[in-house]
Amino acid sequence: MKNNKAPGFDLITKEILMQLPRKAIVFITTLFNGVLRTQHFPTMWKVSIISMIHKPGKPPEHATSYRPISLLPVLSKVFERILLNRLLPLLEVNEAIPKHQFGFRKHHSTIEQVHRVCDKIRHSLEAKEYCSAVFLDIQQAFDKVWHKGLLYKIKTLIPHTYYTLMNSYLTNRMFQVRESGDASEIYKISAGVPQGSVLGPILYTMYTADLPQTAQVMNATFADDTALLASSTDPQIASSILQDSLNKVGNWLQKWRIKASASKSTHITITLRKGNCPPVQLENNTLPQSDSVKYLGIHLDRRLTWKKHIKMKRDETNIRFRTMYWLLARNSKLSVDNKLLIYKMILKPVWTYGIQLWGSACSSNLTIIQRLQNGILRTLSNAPWFLTNSEIHEALDIKTVKEEIQQSSTNYNKRLDNHPNDLAAELIKITYNKRLKRHDIQTLQSRW
Repeated sequence: MKNNKAPGFDLITKEILMQLPRKAIVFITTLFNGVLRTQHFPTMWKVSIISMIHKPGKPPEHATSYRPISLLPVLSKVFERILLNRLLPLLEVNEAIPKHQFGFRKHHSTIEQVHRVCDKIRHSLEAKEYCSAVFLDIQQAFDKVWHKGLLYKIKTLIPHTYYTLMNSYLTNRMFQVRESGDASEIYKISAGVPQGSVLGPILYTMYTADLPQTAQVMNATFADDTALLASSTDPQIASSILQDSLNKVGNWLQKWRIKASASKSTHITITLRKGNCPPVQLENNTLPQSDSVKYLGIHLDRRLTWKKHIKMKRDETNIRFRTMYWLLARNSKLSVDNKLLIYKMILKPVWTYGIQLWGSACSSNLTIIQRLQNGILRTLSNAPWFLTNSEIHEALDIKTVKEEIQQSSTNYNKRLDNHPNDLAAELIKITYNKRLKRHDIQTLQSRW
């Protein structure tokens, strides 16, 4: 745990626990063993303190202008970590977590899930098919988990002793709002997994593990971000296949009291051909259609050219650069080494996110990012006009965009080779006859 974490209802911090003598550690061990033996979660550990964080630019008089942060007792988090280490092996043996769920799992990342989506799209483009894809927006996914439904599902997944403990863990939870020294009354929590807890993410994963799957539709989930993709040479058939899957998903959402926002969900047709797939519905609500969609922080366009994603990352990096211009300007008194540190820690991660995927874009699109980096490096180094961009990169020991792509793709391919999830490991092994003159992920390191 981090040292700067705020304490919970009991006011015990990590620093206090680290300074305890051996006798107190033995007492805490006895307490943890007692919780496991009696299968009763202490009531004091089930009280969360809600701290309100004001959103920048929002009117302070509106309740929606604040982001609630839940603070739980540190001892509760320590015990949950111990319990989680015991539950994970049981869930892996029972295959309780579906392979298409990449959220809150060790050795899984958003890049690999987006890669799965892109691989499905690439196959459709190569086969001259229409890829009809839906990206669902789940409303307050973690806060609206139905406790009785969750307990019903996990009863068959974990031993009875752990089930009884989880029943005690979820029931009779309470919260109190504190702001500027004032505190509200204590209220009961009747739904949702505990925010800020260690067990919350895995409980949500278990709750949504039985999301309906269809043979002809690819499911891609990362926590509550859900994508469904279906392909066919006929746009009518592609949407029909996707609609059948959405009907099953809609019934499942109603059964388990999960609400999806149709207005915030997106239906997109990805193809090189003209026309769009017919619209689809979720719970009798037509999903809005778009030519691009943002999934896990990466923008996917109709033809998978990465043009919109690259321009969005350029604009986002420019905004941050202008915000910090007083530090990175030519006349700034900050040393070049410190300026480079700011660039590497704050600016560069913005445009390098997902570079393993969008690095396959055409050279004209990659030049957009290279020009961006050239301008920033020239400014922060106060380089004279006669120095070339390559000389500046060499002097500052900064890789070019193409060199960054080569290194990132090489490391990414090595990670996929040893990936524990078959769905991710197969991405590097899939081969197919290429019709389009496009670069793929596997050959990025040898592209230049």
